[in-house]
Amino acid sequence: MRDRFGEAWDLLFHPPIAHRGLWSPDGAPENSLSAFQAACAAGYGIELDVQLSADGEAVVFHDATLERMTGQTGRVRDRSAADLAELRLKGSDEKIPTLLEVLAIVGHRAMVHVELKTPPGEVGPLERRVHEVIADHNGPLAVIGFNAYSHAWFADHYPGVLRGLDSYAYADQPKLSAEQRRSYSQLEHVAIARPHFLALGLDMLPSPRAAELRAQGMPIVAWTVRDPAQWDAVKAGCDNLIFEGFRA
Repeated sequence: MRDRFGEAWDLLFHPPIAHRGLWSPDGAPENSLSAFQAACAAGYGIELDVQLSADGEAVVFHDATLERMTGQTGRVRDRSAADLAELRLKGSDEKIPTLLEVLAIVGHRAMVHVELKTPPGEVGPLERRVHEVIADHNGPLAVIGFNAYSHAWFADHYPGVLRGLDSYAYADQPKLSAEQRRSYSQLEHVAIARPHFLALGLDMLPSPRAAELRAQGMPIVAWTVRDPAQWDAVKAGCDNLIFEGFRA
């Protein structure tokens, strides 16, 4: 894999990855340009979230709705990128950035993990726009996300893009059957996604199945680690961490 992905492969293992940038409740908001600048300055990798605006732009925002981070009502996907750019994050002067804007300021300074918030049954539009943006990016980058079919889309259309499948135990998903939860917890959807690495929630680590895949050469990144003790408990079976709330 090192021969195929070069520096991006090395940066899967070090440095640690700042979850939604290096943000804090009394500082830069999550998924803001300032949070990404802070992560670069501190020497960390960056994890961020992308979804489509109403006019098809890849914007960097986690939640499906605007309330928590902007105080506004409604869904991100129902507003244009220009309208979203007029909003401010958590009472700060920070706007909702586009993926293009984030990559422009990050450049080659940090490995960026782009989490695709692809809704079920809607694979394609977000993936296409993200690839249009990342195709010209000159820094190390991977696409990540929970939708196995999103990963399969990249594997089929752009296999040269480094891909990491997000997963967790799915115990808090009442809409899933017991068999579906078991399948996810056993990482059976890896066969659909065909990822190069896994980003696994702390609720499923350590994982015997993940250990098997790791032994076969698939790195494991733990998320979201919120204190050093959590990392100490799982790091023997992992290769890196996505963290927030402390300096990893």
